[in-house]
Amino acid sequence: MSNVDTIKSFIIEEFLPDVEPAALAADYDLLANGVIDSLGLLKLIAWIEDRFSAPIADDDLDPDNFRSVTAIDTFVARVTAGAVTGS
Repeated sequence: MSNVDTIKSFIIEEFLPDVEPAALAADYDLLANGVIDSLGLLKLIAWIEDRFSAPIADDDLDPDNFRSVTAIDTFVARVTAGAVTGS
C-alpha cells in the first residue's frame, strides 16, 4: 500500500466513514471543506508521527502541509527523508 493509500484510508476511517476511497480525490481540500478541524488536525499529526515515525517540529505545523492527501504525502516524504538524512 502506498503512502497516499495509507493516508487516504486513515482520513476516510477517521473523518469520512461514509465515503468510498475512490471518491476522495487526493487534491481535495480537507481543511477548507471542513473535513478536518483543529482537533482533527492534532489527531492527524499524532497519527503521522506514529505511523511514519516522522518527527514533526513546530515549524512544520503549517496548515498547507495537511490540506490534502497529496500535501500530507509530500510532507511525510520530506519529513521522513530529513529524519533519515539528519537534516
